[in-house]
Formats: sequence, structure tokens, C-alpha cells
Amino acid sequence: MIKKHIPNTITSLNLLSGCISIALAFEGYLTFSVYMIFIAAVFDFLDGMSARLLNAYSIVGKELDSLADVVSFGVAPSIIMFHMMKISLFKTFHLPPIENLTLTEIFFLLIPFFIAILSGVRLAKFNVDERQTENFIGLAVPANALFFVSLYLVSILTANEFLIGLLKNKIALSLIIIIFSLFLVSEFPMFSLKFKSMGFKGNKIRYIFIVLSVILLILLHTIAIPLIIILYILLSAINNWIFNFD
Repeated sequence: MIKKHIPNTITSLNLLSGCISIALAFEGYLTFSVYMIFIAAVFDFLDGMSARLLNAYSIVGKELDSLADVVSFGVAPSIIMFHMMKISLFKTFHLPPIENLTLTEIFFLLIPFFIAILSGVRLAKFNVDERQTENFIGLAVPANALFFVSLYLVSILTANEFLIGLLKNKIALSLIIIIFSLFLVSEFPMFSLKFKSMGFKGNKIRYIFIVLSVILLILLHTIAIPLIIILYILLSAINNWIFNFD
């Protein structure tokens, strides 16, 4: 039946969006590259929703989804952060001649690819971890990717000198990359946005997160996106260790 192929087709569009994002990033169109990652995230949401609605789950679909996510939410954001690291090191998108690079500069240029590597590890763990059927253990790869690519948007749209300085500082940028990449493979429990029903009971943490996220978007616009991911992590911690909103 045609319906069983719909989720995999949407997943393939996720993969295509990630490939286009990478191509655009290599050509220097970073803003459009970021937009393609957001489009990939929409397809990633829709493929899971369509699989549930159509009851069209498959082993191939699960593996295809992970492979697409490695590209769209691992490799693509790594390349965008690589460009940001180049700006912090050389004040330009262009690398100096390779033979002129110091070991320290090479080290900093490699740090953004922690995102791709640990995204791959996180997805491999997810595929074999039976604990993550309803909620997540560690930060989800799409959420991590959206955090990083939104940093680029913040860096070009904000007039806040502190934020601009922070995002153009190689040490600060490296620490942000390492810390959030480690969240991917941590044993930190995090709630998912999967609704079993639309009722408030059993979904309190999800509704609280959605309402606060909308408020942040209205007040802060683009700057809200990385803050929403941080809010997600904080609410997960509160939900697990202080209150249980569900």
C-alpha cells in the first residue's frame, strides 16, 4: 500500500534538506543553510507523526530516520559551527593556507565536528535503547542541532555586544559545543513532546514547556530559540529531580 511509504518519503525529504544545507554552507550561504535545517526538523516531526497516524512503522524507516538525522542534525550544524569557529579565529570565512595553520588553530577547527560524531553515537544508542520509547535519555539530536544553528542567527541578528562577543570567542564557542554535545550522550532523562492524549493530566510538563516557549518567541523572536532549548533542559531537570509534573 502507498501509505506505508509516506513516512519514509518524508524522512527522505529530511535527508534532502540536510544535504542542501551542507551544500549551501560550503558555498557561504549560511543563513539559507540554517533555514534548511529548520525545514529538515519539520520533516523529521512529520515523518514520526505520519508513521503514528498511519500505523506505518518499519525497521527500515527507523534506520533511515537515524541516517537522515546524522546528516541533517549532525553534519550540517557541524559545518555551520565550523564556519563560526573560522570567524572567531581568523575574522573571515576563508581559511589561511593549510601549511600556515598552527596546531592550536587546527584543534579549535576540529571541535565543531564533535557535534556530528556525538550525534551519530547518540542515534546509535537510541536505536538499541529500549528505555527511550516514551521519553529521552540525553538531548535529542534535532533539538541539539536547532540550538547550534540558532546561535548563528543570533550572532548576525542581535545588537547585544555581550552576545556577539561571546559567540565570536573561540574558547566560549568551544565550551558551548563540547557541553551540549556531551548532553547528547549523557544519561540525563528528558521528556519528549509525544502526546498520548490531549488532556492536561499526563502532559503538564509538555504544556508548560509549550506555553513558556511561545512567550519567549513573542518577546525575543530569534534569540528565543537557543533559550527554548535551554528551557527544555532545565524543565527536564526540574521534572525529574524536584517535581513530577506528569
